[in-house]
Amino acid sequence: MRVFLLFCFFIPVALFSQENYEIQVYGAETMDKGQTMFEIHSNYTAKGGKDIVKGVLPSWHSIHETLEITHGITDNFELGFYLFTNYTPQHGWKVIGTHLRPRIAAPEKWKLPVGLSLSAEIGFQSKDYAAETFSMELRPIIDKTIGKLYLCLNPTLGFTFQGVEKPSAPAFAPNFKTSYAVSSKMSLGAEYYGDLGPLNNFDKLPEQNQAVFFVADLYVNPKWEINFGPGFGLTDATDGLVFKMILGRRIDWGKHKKS
Repeated sequence: MRVFLLFCFFIPVALFSQENYEIQVYGAETMDKGQTMFEIHSNYTAKGGKDIVKGVLPSWHSIHETLEITHGITDNFELGFYLFTNYTPQHGWKVIGTHLRPRIAAPEKWKLPVGLSLSAEIGFQSKDYAAETFSMELRPIIDKTIGKLYLCLNPTLGFTFQGVEKPSAPAFAPNFKTSYAVSSKMSLGAEYYGDLGPLNNFDKLPEQNQAVFFVADLYVNPKWEINFGPGFGLTDATDGLVFKMILGRRIDWGKHKKS
């Protein structure tokens, strides 16, 4: 554990910007039918961009608070809602946008060797805080648990309908997570977040967004979700140091399948 913490805080960092409202690698399982998850995504950019770029405010010392509400509609279909807020020094707290996210998972009766689902997220955000003001993402989700090891891949495609620049080909934004259960109450792992640019013409490496987070997941109670850790930018275009926490609480409104 000491080695893990030392590695987290002494790795080199870059000093530029990215959007940090929802930093999460999604697992394939959907919410149980009749169950609702309330989540707060809290992210603090300790080292980020200091300049206004294409009208977007800098991320330096910004705090991003996102409310996510997800409800299980059927045994393998859920609907999520996001409310994004931002605090930037000298600009105060602002509500900057909302998104909707339907997600469907492969039925258990298919007996697939991996977890499989597909998420679609669409919505608006303020031009002062995001280069893409109207956008959508398609997120295939593949995961697998092997003993105490967990692996998850989100090969996400991002579509910009309106923004600072003219819409182009879909952007490829792969996310990946691996974690290991060190006990029945905690897993330690790493999460990778990338945005490589348009599929038909990837950005040059310094212009890509790439970051690695070293995270802990706590399982103190089946009704609670807790994920937190520091993240480090790997390219010039990425915020250098971001701390994130996800705190979620499941609410049962009626009978549902057993998790």
